[in-house]
Amino acid sequence: MRLTQFSDFALRLLIHIASHPDRRTTIAEAAQVYGISRHHLMKVAHRLALAGLVKPSRGRNGGLNLARPAEAISLGDVLRATEPDFALVGCMAGHACPIVTTCRLPAALDAAMASFLATADQHMLAGFVGPPASAPLQSG
Repeated sequence: MRLTQFSDFALRLLIHIASHPDRRTTIAEAAQVYGISRHHLMKVAHRLALAGLVKPSRGRNGGLNLARPAEAISLGDVLRATEPDFALVGCMAGHACPIVTTCRLPAALDAAMASFLATADQHMLAGFVGPPASAPLQSG
């Protein structure tokens, strides 16, 4: 499985916003920090706002804040908002398949996706903010 660039950008934007809880983050600022198209990041922010993950404000001092604490936003929340079609094989996306009446693959993939999202739900945005965990010391 591979997540879309849209999800990657959404996670970067949320991490950036969570890293600056004392102020609003502008699209222009985040776009410059990450080297992302401002236009594309606006679409990402819009989707995150519709999902209730960010709270936009307009005007001179406008920008984005988290809609709820970083401790209350899970990776699963973000992925559900940004990956609306988790169809892993064609038949799951509604494509015709000649063996659909005898194939049990979609059920197995649905179970795997449920496990993936259950694990993603255990990881909160707050855990992605801050200095990276130090690497364990290598013994010689």
